[in-house]
Amino acid sequence: MTSHSLFRFLFWILLTGLFFIRMYFNFLARKAGQALMPDDKAIRREGRGLFAIRFASSFLLGAIFLIYAFDPVWLIKFTIPLPTWLRWAGFIIGLASLVFLAWTQATLGKYFSPQLRLQKGHQLVTTGPYARIRHPLYSSLFGIGVAFALVTANWLFVLLAVLVIVGLIARVPREEKMMLDEFGDSYRDYMLRTGRFFPR
Repeated sequence: MTSHSLFRFLFWILLTGLFFIRMYFNFLARKAGQALMPDDKAIRREGRGLFAIRFASSFLLGAIFLIYAFDPVWLIKFTIPLPTWLRWAGFIIGLASLVFLAWTQATLGKYFSPQLRLQKGHQLVTTGPYARIRHPLYSSLFGIGVAFALVTANWLFVLLAVLVIVGLIARVPREEKMMLDEFGDSYRDYMLRTGRFFPR
């Protein structure tokens, strides 16, 4: 197996893991009667502009993955000459990030929503990864984005990682405002003892 084939294989391992984790927890949320699609209130809370950018970015994400799947010759122009050990480090970061993502989603349980929306009877989750980090789900997605960029050694995936990270960082203040409006001082105290994306 050539180096190119090996890292494409590792890429598909990470992508398959991400797909099954997200589908599994989306299935559980839907089974619990939660709405996964955004309503007007969730869109207004996020901001129509930011929501539109995130929606458009999802198509760009899909396009980049499709391009990589078909492996056209012109894709070689975007190759980054990374050392093999760094690409393997990317794969390890990706595996660790997938485990962290699964742990985070399992901890959130029925309170998970891909939209800026609180569930009926929502409780503030402060256990598991949330004991030290306010947004561990985003942290795991940062890691996965970096992992794809390193494993593929391709500028298109660097662009994708940057878009994901910038988009999630832009979303956080609106999410924290939603939590402050709902939980008040309890969330303020929680903010004081946790880091936003990494432990204090």
